[in-house]
Amino acid sequence: MTTVPDPDGPADPPVIRLMVVDDHAIVRRGILAYVDAVPTLEVVGEATDGQEALAQLARWSALGTPLPHVVLMDLQMPRMGGIEATGAIVAAHPDVRVVVLTSFGEVERVHAALVAGAAGYLLKDAEPAEVVTAVRAAAAGEVHLDAAVARQLTRRMAGPPAGLGALTTREREILALVAQGQSNRDVADTLGISERTARTHVSNVLTKLHLASRTQAALLAIREGLIPPPS
Repeated sequence: MTTVPDPDGPADPPVIRLMVVDDHAIVRRGILAYVDAVPTLEVVGEATDGQEALAQLARWSALGTPLPHVVLMDLQMPRMGGIEATGAIVAAHPDVRVVVLTSFGEVERVHAALVAGAAGYLLKDAEPAEVVTAVRAAAAGEVHLDAAVARQLTRRMAGPPAGLGALTTREREILALVAQGQSNRDVADTLGISERTARTHVSNVLTKLHLASRTQAALLAIREGLIPPPS
């Protein structure tokens, strides 16, 4: 007896197109391996850094090629890191959602990624099922956070600001200038303030961040993506 499909029966779930952005080939291969086992997910592109990802998305857009629904994004990459790339992708392609998949779980990085427009934040030790859940949530317009990361954010909201979040906008600007090697006089000239005011700002930044030197400030600024690492 031949079975005729019911035209009013449940439709197959739509396939979610993915792009994987990570500078480590072994990570991309690992993601491909378990995505291949999920019928509703399809990897349509890869990139080794944010700059390459943006260029590829721009080419697809110009050619009329369907863009990925979700980009799985690493944070620490050469040329253009994940936070900057996330902001650029969200600005240029509002329908493309970004889920951060990284080794870093510091609250400052999480906050920066979410401010840039990320729709999810997972650590690379997440189980494959959780990655799939985060991708599906992002494609549906929701936000999914790693449980440990969500707890950190909750504690941060309940307590006083820490790390870069404790700095004012001007103090973050000061930190970036210090990290670029500027002296107090250079900072003052750049910002049009007195050297005494610049010195006070620098002292406040070091105190708030519990740092002992300008060198430590520079390393922190690079680690947190406030300035690019030296080439």
